[in-house]
Parts: sequence; structure tokens; C-alpha cells
Amino acid sequence: MLFSVSGFTFVALFNKPTESLAMTIHAYIFAEAPVSLWGLSSRQRLQRTLKKFDIDSLLDAPSAAPAGDSVLLLRGDFLYDERLIQSLSCSQGTLLQIPGEEGETPVAAHVAAEDAPNVFDFLNGGGSRERLSALKFETPQTLGTTYLKKLRKIDPPYVLPITAENRRSLEKRLFSGSYKGVTDLVTKWLWPVPAQWATRFCVGKGITPNQVTSVSLALVIIAGLAFLNGLFAVGLVAAWLMTFLDTVDGKLARVTVNSTKFGHIFDHAIDLISPPFWYLAWGLGLASWQPGIPLPLETAFWLIFIGYIAGRLAEVAFKKFLEPSGIFCWRPLDSYFRLITGRRNPNLLLLTLGLIAGRPDLGLLAVTLWTAASSLFLLARLAMGFRERLAGRPLRSWFLDVDPAAKKPTLAERCFSNRRS
Repeated sequence: MLFSVSGFTFVALFNKPTESLAMTIHAYIFAEAPVSLWGLSSRQRLQRTLKKFDIDSLLDAPSAAPAGDSVLLLRGDFLYDERLIQSLSCSQGTLLQIPGEEGETPVAAHVAAEDAPNVFDFLNGGGSRERLSALKFETPQTLGTTYLKKLRKIDPPYVLPITAENRRSLEKRLFSGSYKGVTDLVTKWLWPVPAQWATRFCVGKGITPNQVTSVSLALVIIAGLAFLNGLFAVGLVAAWLMTFLDTVDGKLARVTVNSTKFGHIFDHAIDLISPPFWYLAWGLGLASWQPGIPLPLETAFWLIFIGYIAGRLAEVAFKKFLEPSGIFCWRPLDSYFRLITGRRNPNLLLLTLGLIAGRPDLGLLAVTLWTAASSLFLLARLAMGFRERLAGRPLRSWFLDVDPAAKKPTLAERCFSNRRS
């Protein structure tokens, strides 16, 4: 990132201010909205967002920052995409404005401490634009990126006014914005509506994301014990509830800007470890059922564990050595495959179908074969990726070539980029 101080430009190696520059970024929030979103006032949301980017110095007045520091000026009556706050914090000498029917509306700026009072007057409806000719004027589209690598989707950055009339639409926007574009078919199409209801319930009751994750851990144990004792229906109910809460805790953390490093590790550790041990417990529970699959249980266990680990390692290797967006974002084919790849939710569907058919043994056989087949597919895609790299052709996520303004998006763009028309 770039910092301009006294006419010189410094290049930092990280996406946050460094102590070596001896400069502190302060924030001044004004014109706060009287409307809360997902239980947070506009000031609370901005404070939590700023803290994510190591900005925790809040000013009581725009002129209160020491000389040599810089100030983020933020109107509190607008909802900001987090990407814009991050980009603005890395771009001193920038003013963010949004287009409207009556021209551009200035909403935020990052300026040197000595310039903060004048820029504040301009943001607050006073002053003239001519006095700010040294600033770089940006819009959400020019300041932020449209591709969310972490969430695997195209989602143009936004700044939206906060009013009582659009409260529900803004809350819906925050919730949908927290969803991954590329994920399994259950999470993508079955969970969103009930997960939004559950998230709203948790916000209303003051339930934290880590508390939801703790319930998920209890359900993991209950499901495993039920499978182990041949109570497959009971175990599946617990397992499906766990997968649902796994969606809720992440969305709750994002809409309330309440994620922690511990919560992230806690949640992902459960996600990573629980599925193969569920399959092991299911197989052991079949001992009293007299399995009829044409495959020894020991062989099935080894195929599941080896396939599961191989698939995960292929994903890690692809992201580390080939394309940082990940193997499921390389081509539309890979994104489609993520809908059904042999991971927890698709495999739970196979176990459920097997139980409904009265053959839980065949459900485990289906999981075994599909896990192995999925891993072979991922290993083949990894090999293709390395072949492309060795041939001198750089790998590039197909999302980077999506035009958000295209009038006729492809099926893949509609499916994975939150486009509907």
C-alpha cells in the first residue's frame, strides 16, 4: 500500500499502517444514523470495522489529531462496504463520494491531520470543492475491488444511506454479502432463508457466534455417539442441525462484525475434523446391523480417510502454489463441482438417502466411492494446474474476468456471482 507524507511516497509491505512510519490513523465519525442494523448502531458498526484494520483511535473533533498523523472522516448515516474502509485507510489524500440524482455526495475521506477540519466542512455540506483540489476523488467502484477472494464471489462495493425505510433491505444486503458465492448446494440454496431467521433470533437474544459454535460442537458429539450406536436417524438430525448452525455462526459473526481469531480457529477445526469421524462412527454402528456392502469396512474407512486428506491437500497446494483464489475458482467447471464435491453436506445427503431407502450400509458405500472420486478429480485438476504453470501460462480465476455490468451474464455468473439478470 502507499502512504504520502510531506510529498514523499512510502511503500508498506502490509495492508495496515506500520509503526516504522511513526504515523497514527485516527477516525472521526459524525452524522450518525438513528437506525440500528443487526443490533448495531452506525457508530458501533464503524468502530468494530475500524478495529479490524487496527484503527482504534477515535476523535471527539476533526481537529483533535496531532500534526503528522492522519484522519479518517466517516459519515455515520451511510453503510460502508468493509473493503472501502480498508482501501480508504491505505489511501491518504482520498475523498470517497457516491453518485446521485443531484450529483456526487461526499461521504468519507482520509486526509492529513492539518487538512481534516476543512475536509470535514466539505463532507458536512459546507466549503467548496475547489479548496480540495489536492485530494483524489474516488467512487466505490474505483476505490474497491469487485472480486471477494475470501468469499469466492463477485460483489461490487457499495455505500448506502441508512434510513428507517431501507433498514430491512440493508440488513438483507449485509446478510447476503456474508455468504460465499462458491459453496455446496445445501449451504447455497437450502440454508439462506432459515439461517437469516436464526441469525435475527440470535441478535435479538444477544447470542454470540462462539456460543453458536459451542452448540455445534455438542451436536457433533451427539451425532457421533448416535451413529456409533446405530441410531442413524437421531444422528442425522443432530448432524444436519450442526451443519445449519455452522452457517449461522459465520453469518452472525459477519453481520455483527464480531469475529475473533479464536472463533475462526474453533469453527474451522470442527468443520475439518468432524466429517471423517462421523463416517467412522457410522461404519462401526453398522456392526449390529450386519452390513451388506461388497466392501470390507476397514477398506471403506481407509478410502474415506485417504480420499478426504488427499482432497484437502489438493486444495491447499493449489491455493499456495498456483492460484490464491483456490481450486474451486479456477474455471466455472470447478465452481460447479464444489456444489457436489465429496465434503460434509453432499456426503450427509448420501447417508440420508441411504437411510431413507432402508440401506444405511449403501449410504456409507456411496460416501466412500464419492469421496474417492472427488479427490481423484481434485488431484487431476491440481495436475492440470501445474501443467499450465510449467507451460508458462499463468493461472487466473475466472471471477477476475467477470464484468459486473454485463447485460447478459452467463449461467455460471448468475449462479456464483449473485447475478440474477
